[in-house]
Amino acid sequence: MSSTLNPPQVWGDAPLTWPSLVQVARHDAPLTLSDSAWQRIAQSREIVGTIVATGQVAYGINTGLGALCNITLSEDELSQLSRNTLLSHACGVGPTLARAEVRAILCAAIANYSHGKSGVSVALVQQLLALLNRGITPQVPSQGSVGYLTHMAHIGLTLLGIGEAEWQGRVVPAEQALAEAGLTPYRPGAKEGLSLVNGTPCMTGLACLALDDAARLLDWADVTGAMSFEALRGQLVAFDPEVLALKASPGIQRSGERLRQLLSDSPLLKASVGIRTQDALSLRSMPQVHGACRDQFTHAVRQVETELNASTDNPLILGTPDAWRVVSQSNPHGESVAMACDLLAIALAELGSIAERRLDRLVNPLVSGLPPFLVAEPGVNSGMMIAQYVAASLCAENRQLAQPAVLDNFVTSGLQEDHLSLGTGAALKLLKLVSNVGHILAIEYLLAAQALEFHGESQLAAGTRRAWQQLRQVVACWQQDRWLAPDIARAAEQIRAHRCDALEG
Repeated sequence: MSSTLNPPQVWGDAPLTWPSLVQVARHDAPLTLSDSAWQRIAQSREIVGTIVATGQVAYGINTGLGALCNITLSEDELSQLSRNTLLSHACGVGPTLARAEVRAILCAAIANYSHGKSGVSVALVQQLLALLNRGITPQVPSQGSVGYLTHMAHIGLTLLGIGEAEWQGRVVPAEQALAEAGLTPYRPGAKEGLSLVNGTPCMTGLACLALDDAARLLDWADVTGAMSFEALRGQLVAFDPEVLALKASPGIQRSGERLRQLLSDSPLLKASVGIRTQDALSLRSMPQVHGACRDQFTHAVRQVETELNASTDNPLILGTPDAWRVVSQSNPHGESVAMACDLLAIALAELGSIAERRLDRLVNPLVSGLPPFLVAEPGVNSGMMIAQYVAASLCAENRQLAQPAVLDNFVTSGLQEDHLSLGTGAALKLLKLVSNVGHILAIEYLLAAQALEFHGESQLAAGTRRAWQQLRQVVACWQQDRWLAPDIARAAEQIRAHRCDALEG
């Protein structure tokens, strides 16, 4: 994308938000740091230099790591320690992370260093920024983190010219990518290897991407839900603002307002008043369920952005070159992000679950009042029958993915690190779950649009008509069975692109 659409981001003088990180990670906005951030980084590095020069013992600067923290090292061993830290910690396995995922981790790491509490050098942060801004993406295995360490270690190896990186659409040796981009391999100094693998940038960066996806799905769920509600001739009184106001939930009020806006002018619903006493819960409880999911999203945003703006290194370098402290502590523990990801996973699994119940009603002639499986000639045509199976399968997988990662625990580093957050695993499974929910909503979008065909465009509310028209630009109405997978993919792409016009106009 052009720099006009994605203006440069300057971090370091104001609190960061998750959309700021997403602009760089997903949309390639250039990133730099403010003058004050560079000054903070330089000052903390000066403190590290003082410690090394005077020989004072400080964990992670001139000692071994983890259970080896009582071993003191000489000055000429410190650079080798940093290099060895990256080599030994870069032992991840499994498929590599996507480009945006690696970039998100890089962004969160740079945000962490910008506070000037890590003791890394200006040159190191400049090299990390160069990877981002010149489009060098380290190849990072997705598995192997109990909280942090392995993912950032693989990124750190790229700085050294070791491993592989994506560069100009190709995966090449990291040393080649650096050379072609006009960069030289970096030689880490005291503490820099530890700082590169430490902290919570991995889980925090990935969580920011999940928030971006979740925000989109929360908006779309109201739209696809409204389409199903209209196709099934729901009773609009369930969304009465006076009733919903009796629950003081911002999420409920938001979803209720959106559903009324989408449906209030529907001729079909006006003509359907009183046809039943009340609708099934998957229809009439949309404000309450969607709203509860929105409230959990708001909570997750608060937790993730708190971490994004935190100093999460260990040890932390505090004070000034004249009055400093090196503090060993537990800011790298990712408990809050892990919990936020786990809670948001549960919420989004529910968002997908209630959507699956709605789309099941659309294809079931016993409750829909529509042709079986939404095809005009059932029997010779199976219509949308198996699409509902797919949604049910995704919901079943989401139940597994919604199991809290933070409750797992293991003992690592010779009893030294005996309580773990599993935050990176929580963020990764949340991203997988978010993708599943996107496909469930895509199936509901496809089926609800097909169901509305049987009522006629003139009977639709303005908002749902716009959503229906938007889908019809890429997916034609079904008359007879055809290959359904591409239609689901096109509906999913509409949702991923966040081009929902239903509430505009």
